[in-house]
Amino acid sequence: MSKKKNQEVKTEKPSDISKEEPKENIGTAPEGTDDPGADEEGKGSGQENPAEEASPEDEAKDSTPEETKDPRDEKIEELNDKNLRLMAEFENFRKRSDKEKDQMFETGAKSVIEKVLPVIDNFERALDMVTDSGESEESTDPFMDGMKKVYKQLMDELEKIGVKPIEAVGQEFNPEYHNAVMQVDSEEYDSGIIAQELQKGYMYNDSVVRHSMVGVAK
Repeated sequence: MSKKKNQEVKTEKPSDISKEEPKENIGTAPEGTDDPGADEEGKGSGQENPAEEASPEDEAKDSTPEETKDPRDEKIEELNDKNLRLMAEFENFRKRSDKEKDQMFETGAKSVIEKVLPVIDNFERALDMVTDSGESEESTDPFMDGMKKVYKQLMDELEKIGVKPIEAVGQEFNPEYHNAVMQVDSEEYDSGIIAQELQKGYMYNDSVVRHSMVGVAK
């Protein structure tokens, strides 16, 4: 009897097991999800993680200007500026050199002209002596005709290079062009007017090579 009772206690009917309430499953997923770990993974991937903040490098990138000047462009501008300065200095040097060259040429030309002027003075004196001796300007003497032609050619060539005599007789005295050495009585000219030219003066372009030596009317 005792053995039979024990077997009845241990044996349970299948229908009774199915009627028992199911125990809470800790690993089951919440309603609306298939994967039990989806909730935790979703928190890590789909939602913002407050622990992840912007790094200092990202902040530095955001603070820098969007457009930065290319060092090559700066170098090009520097070279262009240097080139312009060199061109300006060269242009000033060229102008200075041309001016000095012109001054040297003018000084040299004036020096040569000063040496030629006494020859012209003697030439004119010789022609004046022939005229004073009674020879007319239209003399048929071949020698005198040749001398006059040579003198005219010389004066024409000097005029071509910018040498010309200074007007004196009948002009008002001007110390920039005339050198008064005496005063003369004159019925023809008023006071302050040049009445006599003792030595002819000459100009080279706009500068005086030799002042005219004159006598001014009282």
